[in-house]
Amino acid sequence: MAEATRESMEYDVVIVGAGPAGLSAAIRLKQLDADLSVVVLEKGSEVGAHILSGAVLDPCGLEKLIPDWKAKGAPLNVPVKDDNFYFLGEAGKVRLPNMMMPPLMSNHGNYIVSMGNVCRWMAEQAEELGVEIFPGMACSELVWGEDGRVAGVVAGEMGLAADGTPGPHYEPGMELLGKYVFLSEGVRGSLSKQVIAKFDLGRDADPQKYGLGMKEIWEIDPAKHREGSVTHTMGWPLGSNAGGGSFIYHLENNQVYVGFVVHLNYENPHLFPYMEFQRFKHHPMVAELLKGGKRVAYGARAISEGGWQSMPKAVAPGVALLGCSVGLVNVPRIKGNHNAMLSGIAAAEAAQAAIAAGRAGDELSTYDAELRSGPIAKDLKPVRNVKPLWSQKGLIASLTLGGFDMWTNNLFGLSLLGTLHHGKSDAAATGKAADFAPIDYPKPDGKLSFDRLTNVSFSFTNHEESQPAHLRLTDAAVPISVNLPEFAEPAQRYCPAGVYEVVEEEGKDPRFVINFQNCVHCKTCDIKDPSQNITWCVPQGGDGPNYPNM
Repeated sequence: MAEATRESMEYDVVIVGAGPAGLSAAIRLKQLDADLSVVVLEKGSEVGAHILSGAVLDPCGLEKLIPDWKAKGAPLNVPVKDDNFYFLGEAGKVRLPNMMMPPLMSNHGNYIVSMGNVCRWMAEQAEELGVEIFPGMACSELVWGEDGRVAGVVAGEMGLAADGTPGPHYEPGMELLGKYVFLSEGVRGSLSKQVIAKFDLGRDADPQKYGLGMKEIWEIDPAKHREGSVTHTMGWPLGSNAGGGSFIYHLENNQVYVGFVVHLNYENPHLFPYMEFQRFKHHPMVAELLKGGKRVAYGARAISEGGWQSMPKAVAPGVALLGCSVGLVNVPRIKGNHNAMLSGIAAAEAAQAAIAAGRAGDELSTYDAELRSGPIAKDLKPVRNVKPLWSQKGLIASLTLGGFDMWTNNLFGLSLLGTLHHGKSDAAATGKAADFAPIDYPKPDGKLSFDRLTNVSFSFTNHEESQPAHLRLTDAAVPISVNLPEFAEPAQRYCPAGVYEVVEEEGKDPRFVINFQNCVHCKTCDIKDPSQNITWCVPQGGDGPNYPNM
């Protein structure tokens, strides 16, 4: 960081990230005490610009936060009308009967939503209560108190030149100081990573597990549109190469969300998750739906999948982790937004009580306890073995044993399997290229399937090119000297935005190129790089994707 004098502002609570967790916390704080000063700092150009989720929303978190959300015009306009589960082969499909599914898998009472638009609406509710919200304010550093607690963040540093020195329009940013700092950065947040490492918050947890979720919005033929229909698939095209599956959600205005998730613990470094997604759309069931339609948006983000076993301790002096910073996604339900909201509510209640009691800055142990005993625990514990079964035994075992385990939890409140564990990290799961056959992917046809760079243009991503790259290599030699010979440099394939290239020119040594301008902030590189040599940091505020209604 360039040496410069920074101004500072003090608040009761500083919240990093205007997602469902951070905004729920802000709203609940002001509901509890209107005199509390609360600020929300959002790195996107506007609230919702960086929000990407499936999404079928369980409204339980919203019901607890704003019981009259319908009267207030919350954008939950499409109730789920039907659930469909399919196992796909290359040319056919088998529907799994709904009666086989544990009750928790039912989407009755849930809504197909744009979480970006839900967050925009939540921001309006927060501002009406007096919350200050500042978009375009990337939080690049933590501020530490003399007693070792987290005391605030540095936000709004702008104008660094490519070499990291101040450019002609450099702004040093501000220190936003708080009695408490809430980190609701989403999956693999850069500040959350530092806090977890500094306080060893993950010492009693399994490694976090992740998936890569990719999503397109399509406008389709009205004759094929079934508003409120929800479809999930497993099987083809991934087969035994990786775990994962798809979702197809029919929202309003003849639009459909088409998404694909690849679990990042795959072994074959030749796997190309983005191309698996593109191939999926050529399945007859999907191709028929999309034929004659047009894709209008694209995006990608990582998903926390470790669940109950992988939750780090969520608090340290002066700081709390919220939502996906803890990892609160229910994998079989493919839902986490409701738990993100519940975590924000619980953190707010703990912080308000501590401030009122004169214990500001203490560790919010009551919040961590609530995560592990309240409604979030009741959601995550019954499904805790589905993901490790899938990882260790494969899809069929996950469907059978995992389904049985969820049923016993539902009926008797217990698991005959106990608690299974995840084992090594997703990065460590990557195998050597020599041990796996390369995968031949069909060329995108430009109608149903698209090349990465064309699709990235539909994420409306923009980065100021003169700034330092926010994707930082610990050792610049590793991609070519280690990852290329040992792993065929998988960054070329696991990135869903075409950020990383190995350029080979006749008579020259290979070069590793980082096209950071393409980055959609999914964090996959930070997670999956087998050498753990890439660190994702925030670019300057406002940069990145500009999702319309993801």
